[in-house]
Amino acid sequence: MTSNTDPGTLDARVRGSALRGRGWLNTGGADLALEDLRGKIVLLDFWTFCCVNCLHVLDELRPLEEKWAQELVVIGVHSPKFEFEKDPEALAANIERYEVEHPVLDDPELLTWSEYSARAWPTLMVLDTHGRIAGNLSGEGHAANLDQLIGRLVAEGEADGSLRRGPAPTVLAERTPQTLRYPSKLTALPDGRLVVSDAGQHRLVIFGTDGSTVDEVIGGTERGLVDGENEEARFAEPNGVLALPAEIAEQVGYELLVADSANHVLRGVDLGADRLLRGRAASTVTTVAGTGAQWMQGQPLPRAEGDPRSFALSTPWDLTWSHALHRVVIAMAGIHQIWTFDPVTGALAVLAGTTNEGLVDGPVVETWWAQPSGVAEAADGTLLVADSESSALRTIDPFTMTARTLVGEGLFDFGHVDGPARTARLQHPLAATALPDGRVAIADTYNGAIRLLDPHGGADGAGEVVTVATDLSEPSGLIVGPPVDGIGQLVVVESGAHRITWVPVAKAAERVIDAGAQRSERPATEVGPGPLTIRVLFTPPEGHKLDDSLGPSTQLSVSTTPSAMITGGGGTGTELERRIEVDPAYTEGVLHVSARAASCDADPAVEFPACHMHQQDWGVPIRIVDGAPTTLDLALLG
Repeated sequence: MTSNTDPGTLDARVRGSALRGRGWLNTGGADLALEDLRGKIVLLDFWTFCCVNCLHVLDELRPLEEKWAQELVVIGVHSPKFEFEKDPEALAANIERYEVEHPVLDDPELLTWSEYSARAWPTLMVLDTHGRIAGNLSGEGHAANLDQLIGRLVAEGEADGSLRRGPAPTVLAERTPQTLRYPSKLTALPDGRLVVSDAGQHRLVIFGTDGSTVDEVIGGTERGLVDGENEEARFAEPNGVLALPAEIAEQVGYELLVADSANHVLRGVDLGADRLLRGRAASTVTTVAGTGAQWMQGQPLPRAEGDPRSFALSTPWDLTWSHALHRVVIAMAGIHQIWTFDPVTGALAVLAGTTNEGLVDGPVVETWWAQPSGVAEAADGTLLVADSESSALRTIDPFTMTARTLVGEGLFDFGHVDGPARTARLQHPLAATALPDGRVAIADTYNGAIRLLDPHGGADGAGEVVTVATDLSEPSGLIVGPPVDGIGQLVVVESGAHRITWVPVAKAAERVIDAGAQRSERPATEVGPGPLTIRVLFTPPEGHKLDDSLGPSTQLSVSTTPSAMITGGGGTGTELERRIEVDPAYTEGVLHVSARAASCDADPAVEFPACHMHQQDWGVPIRIVDGAPTTLDLALLG
């Protein structure tokens, strides 16, 4: 198997393995085999629907699927990380949610994942017209390289007569409009109406004070990035919605701020008003931050200077207003950071995170996050963050500028466990909100539950978790509603059920559940007990060279879970090869590797060369076995 995008020679290529799994989706019930696809360029996309980087790749592949519609077949190989993602109904729903329009192999046991030696989400494998592997890539940002590779393989197939043109074997179910389709977040307006981000239909829906009557719809049902009034405006998978404080709204001229996630921008919405004796004035949408392009490694990060529309964002997922910071706080899921935005001055800045994915607390500038997808402010000004990929609830203290974890262990640890906060487990939570009594309500999305955390509860005063509701369908957003008969209420977005649900916060409903702590199940890589050499193989894209004009062109970070497993060689350095020492007391764990490399156009005649930062994070389960290899190669591809 090749480990780059160089197609090499036909004789040197390895034949692709059979596609094995539980079943197929988007094929009309038919099973597909590689033999059926001979003559086509086949792109295998190893993905999982929880992963924001995988969602980025889906967007990158859409133009390629359109351009090469007669020559290319994209096949998604769904390789789940979380237990919930193994549910075939959940997979089918999320294929519809994210508008995946190519065949998908359901591979819950990671059979095909193992056959192709995938180690990271996402991984892409490209097969030629003879079913042989012509290239493999990890991570995102490879659209241009893929386009070039597909073009070369098409030309090759034409030359030897093996290319077979025709549409992909895709069968899609018809989508009919409905009131809500996979809604995501919500906010309450001062007049009691509810604004819901209807992510699955790329629009906002405003409900009346009864919470069920549709008062207004903003945006169309097709994705796009278009400013304008109600029907002409376009969004792409909007998520976070925030009603700005009245005094801020008056200054900036819009009442709502929207995290337009798949467009990588923030949108302002000036809500229409009822006018005496005439119809309602139209609501108007404008773009207030972001270029519309996704931020990639090597691009500048904002420092509260410049036009906010000149900076690229990356999948902003949720928003809250911080009274302590006097600005909007953004959960920037796509690059594992927390940003801020001042609507009045336009100042956009990074608040927390290094862009590395993981769970690291401490001073905010040194923290690691893992797809933060929910953010809210507590009464004392503390920011509550639902850090979805680490299945954690974390906080940022805006006064000390430090972060700490209240519930959660790491990227691969999850479950449904109540009790002391230090041992409690969540599964991919997407939202949290502060209750009037000081507790925190958590939308524990993949457990289908609402959990309550008392930060000072438990026998040791270090926090205690209980469950107050179960059997919900992917709860993804929640706010505190008005009490009913003296009982507190949560207004919950039940995304998988396409509805808004009221959940009472009653003492009688509290339960302590222990369904067990779990870890992501992926095949472990066996390594020897001696010193382990990690080599990150990097080949710059064609026509590029390593760029050290602004400092070292490469960077490598290595750590393990548990952290004590590594006794030497950990940390961050500039060489892409590292020798680490492993404590013999440990027989298994997870090796975390993060690599970066900068490359630029190699042509000296180019005055302003095009440059790119390549980055990939791996979480590789390892098992220590006598006689196993003591070298681990990982491909960082240009």
